[in-house]
Amino acid sequence: MMGHNGFGTIIQIGNCLVSEDVIFEYFSCDYEKCKGECCIVGDSGAPLKEDEAEIIEKEYGAFSSLMSEAGRQEAEAKGFFDIDIEGDMVTPTIGGTQECAYSHFDGKGNCLCAIEKCFFAGGCSFHKPISCRLYPIRVTELTGGGLALNLHRWGICSDAFEKGKKDGIRVYQFLEGPIREEFGDEFYEALTAAAAELIH
Repeated sequence: MMGHNGFGTIIQIGNCLVSEDVIFEYFSCDYEKCKGECCIVGDSGAPLKEDEAEIIEKEYGAFSSLMSEAGRQEAEAKGFFDIDIEGDMVTPTIGGTQECAYSHFDGKGNCLCAIEKCFFAGGCSFHKPISCRLYPIRVTELTGGGLALNLHRWGICSDAFEKGKKDGIRVYQFLEGPIREEFGDEFYEALTAAAAELIH
């Protein structure tokens, strides 16, 4: 189902309202240019779900050696999650900075996720927070119980928008894996069908 609210087309799939930007906009991470800057700047840590915080605490021993010393001190002193000014659960950041406590630096100026690095090495079962994997889609809970999927535009990702346009990859295509994982195959197929109808 599609509707127009004066701000653009809204696609409804189940209990989710999806902004047309998720379909129309191009995006593809350009890591060579950003070097993982999204892990070290921002207003607060990455949004976390309660069950994710529990998994991080459970598997902390598997990936903690990949974190910086300051990151370990932050997590061990203050806990495996934080609450931001809006009252949402987020990953902890290192005091006085905006750097995620779970960041990993490779010594070449590249910032990676310690949890994800451990996951790809087969050391833990948790990939990384779904909010990180779904970026630049931001998911918000609606008062009626549904979800809204909107595109977040962040200056540090300008190269990713450019790369997506150059390579012909749209946001929903770039994020196919995490979208399928979080919302299911039927949701993604419906999103693809909506895209085919909207994009001419």
